[in-house]
Amino acid sequence: MNDDEPDASSEPAIRAQIAQLRQEHQDLDAAVRALETQPHADQLQIARLKKKKLILRDQITKLEDSLTPDIIA
Repeated sequence: MNDDEPDASSEPAIRAQIAQLRQEHQDLDAAVRALETQPHADQLQIARLKKKKLILRDQITKLEDSLTPDIIA
């Protein structure tokens, strides 16, 4: 099984993974805010953390979309 394509029959596992990714996203957000308050913040590190946050957001969105049934209008 590919990590990018979760098994549709394991909804509780997907929801748990979403919760874990959201927590990691919040932790990164807090780290970015803390770094930005420092007088000589490492801009490269901040940029890397922000990029990781975007990747996490994309993963969360993809997992949430996998939980939504396809409705053909």
